[in-house]
Amino acid sequence: MDLVTVWFIAIAVLWIGYFVLEGFDFGVGTLLPVLSRDDTDRRVMINSIGPVWDGNEVWLITAVGAMFAAFPAWYASLLSGFYLPLLVILLALIARGVAFEYRAKVDTDRWRAAWDLAIFWGSTLPALLWGVVFANVVRGVAMGPDQVVTAGLADLLNPYALLGGLTTLSLFTLHGAVFLGLKTDGEVRARARRAVPAIALVAAPAASTFLGWTQLAHGNAWTLPLVAVAAAALVLGVVLAVRGREGWSFTATAVTVCATTVVMFGALFPDVLPSTTDPAFSLTVHNAASAEYTLTVVSWVAAVFLPVVIGYQAWSYWVFRKRVTRAHIEPAAALGVPAARSGAAEAEQ
Repeated sequence: MDLVTVWFIAIAVLWIGYFVLEGFDFGVGTLLPVLSRDDTDRRVMINSIGPVWDGNEVWLITAVGAMFAAFPAWYASLLSGFYLPLLVILLALIARGVAFEYRAKVDTDRWRAAWDLAIFWGSTLPALLWGVVFANVVRGVAMGPDQVVTAGLADLLNPYALLGGLTTLSLFTLHGAVFLGLKTDGEVRARARRAVPAIALVAAPAASTFLGWTQLAHGNAWTLPLVAVAAAALVLGVVLAVRGREGWSFTATAVTVCATTVVMFGALFPDVLPSTTDPAFSLTVHNAASAEYTLTVVSWVAAVFLPVVIGYQAWSYWVFRKRVTRAHIEPAAALGVPAARSGAAEAEQ
């Protein structure tokens, strides 16, 4: 296996880590107005992801940085072709991050409601648009010999891409509901468990149709078993959640997200961005890659720093492993509002 292929696999692994970890906190944000009945419920839900959401985004930064270093032509063409959806994702992530930090700054219902709205849309839009973007990457876009994508926004909103967006949004929402069952207690946990079958009614047909379409149109022999794994893990995750086995259920939904991402990257290889104008104009792992020397240097950098990042994140999950309940939520006055206390800081109580 050459170094170029190794880096394609490494980037796929980074995106898998991002979707599995950030997927559940996107789901919690999407479910915020659905599963909460008062502000204490909302603080329980926010505190369940408070200590980890920013660490989960490190996987996105690392994945994008790796694409820039290892496949600069792929990175440039993606930005040229998907500028608007990527800009919306970026703004949504910024709004969500600011909401986590500023929600507890002022003790008024109107202030908190505005930031809760930012958390909802800041979670829902990226969960939807990542599916749209990656489905278009697998399907291919109109691109000329200069490797500039000529497809417009209307071209990106094709049925296959919209189905991909519905798949990621529903899978992440399901993943988030299972996480809330694992991480919280009391009424929020009970509502999350009851929500799982309802979310599955959307996630199961959307994911099975999208994966089947991907396999038939772009798949190969080794991605077919992964389609079956994703479907089986999805069904198993729902059954285990209903039976109160949240830990195993969360593992199963993580496997579903992982297998779905592997199928997309497997269907894409050896291309990294197919051209629907002419297959000869497609970007592949070889014509989009950096020079051998650059890949070697980047490999050494990754070998040194990636274990540190993974180790730190594993430690943070271990430290904040206990369930969050209403008993852990102090009244706003006890927090010294409007004195500065962040959502992440609240999670430490």
